[in-house]
Amino acid sequence: MPIDAPPRSLPAPSSGSRRPLLLTEDSELLDSLLRLVAAAGAEATVLQSAATARAAWPSAPLVLVGDDLAPSVAAARLPRRGGVVLVGRDLDDAGVWRRAVDVGAEHVVLLPDGESWLVDRFAEAAEGGTRGALVAVVGGRGGAGATVTATALAVTGLRLGHRTLLIDGDPLGGGIDLVLGGEATDGLRWAELAGARGRLTADSLYDALPHVDELTVLSWGRADGADVPGEAMATLLDAGLRGSDLVVVDLPRQFVPASQVALELADLTLLVVPAELRAAAAASRVLSAIRDYCPDVRLLVRGPAPSGLGADTVAEVLGLPLAGEIRAEPGIAAALERGDPPGRRTRGPLATFCAGFLQDVVQPQSRWVA
Repeated sequence: MPIDAPPRSLPAPSSGSRRPLLLTEDSELLDSLLRLVAAAGAEATVLQSAATARAAWPSAPLVLVGDDLAPSVAAARLPRRGGVVLVGRDLDDAGVWRRAVDVGAEHVVLLPDGESWLVDRFAEAAEGGTRGALVAVVGGRGGAGATVTATALAVTGLRLGHRTLLIDGDPLGGGIDLVLGGEATDGLRWAELAGARGRLTADSLYDALPHVDELTVLSWGRADGADVPGEAMATLLDAGLRGSDLVVVDLPRQFVPASQVALELADLTLLVVPAELRAAAAASRVLSAIRDYCPDVRLLVRGPAPSGLGADTVAEVLGLPLAGEIRAEPGIAAALERGDPPGRRTRGPLATFCAGFLQDVVQPQSRWVA
């Protein structure tokens, strides 16, 4: 069943104000810079004199001044600003540092040595240079409901207008796309992305992944999966955070390198624990493995409580701040079997918790508004 979501609007790296400004008359240098801009999936504004740059100078996200134009840029007395880079090709020219000071450059880049650094800067400029919120979700014991909670957070985030990415970090969990009813949806899974390294643009990641009723999902397929490589998790989370308001990652209780990567990047970790004594005991061991990597760990207690164990008591035993308590929700098991995503309904204990929780966690980014 479809999720009630706003229309999906992808950012446009080439849109006017996101274009870096290139100032040079050196055709060979310009060719090199344009090649690097293309490698970053961006576009640039090219001007060949300081006089014509005055209008674009203040608003460009990044300004590259060719060393050939450094004297004229300095003479033009353009306003001082951040994000100015002086680019040259002569490794033996010590005077480049003096010219960098004259134009107010923060960095000096000499080609070809600085090419990879420039590609990263062009990509950051195109994507806006901001970062979404990352919430990691871990179960205190098997069957605690971490996957359902992670899915509900992502579904709710989308419904609230946040650009949201849901990542399945548990290769033995059966595939989080099943929880969404999207196992047949086209797109890449972990098996195709486990070798990812380096830098990806946010757009390329979003375009490659399945979209289940507008929610973007990285899941395991039906085949047996090995652990997520730590390098791949780092690469995909980096791209996801640059392209999202909210990233939710469902992590296994077994501590693996990819879990450490996700926990270190997480703004907070939600530990989901049933209101049971044995569950609290198991959760204490999970907590000892994760709290050194994510200092902000909060507790979500799920009912029912067979022995009347209160959420405050579980929080006290674990020494964690209580993010919330969710009572038993009738019909959720049957809804999951139908492929009806948790959190889709605006009412109910789970949806109510998720909406309130995300209000304090996610700040929408205006860059995703068309």
